[in-house]
Amino acid sequence: MSHAHESNTKRIWTVFGILSVITIIEVIFGILKPESLHMTNFLSLNLLNWLFIILTLVKAYYIVYAFMHMEGETASLRNSVIWPLIFLVVYLSFILLVEADYVFEVFKNGTIKWNF
Repeated sequence: MSHAHESNTKRIWTVFGILSVITIIEVIFGILKPESLHMTNFLSLNLLNWLFIILTLVKAYYIVYAFMHMEGETASLRNSVIWPLIFLVVYLSFILLVEADYVFEVFKNGTIKWNF
């Protein structure tokens, strides 16, 4: 029994196109820095940074989905790989942001001064 070779050229270009569009959007927002996003805070972080975090998570999800061939797997296997990854990234981002904000507030309002 022989299997016919199937070209993945279209799929590769589709993945490349989607990831490129998301990256171009990130670069455009990074260059323009719209004031409505840059000067509006939500949970001690401006909306522009939240947009970058969300777009990066979308890219990470799509990279795992496409390059680990998750689209052909069952939903339970796909979820057991992708959801822990998303949870860990969100959890680590939360810890980083909370601790960085605390350190910033200590140096800003405390008796300890910036010495570096």
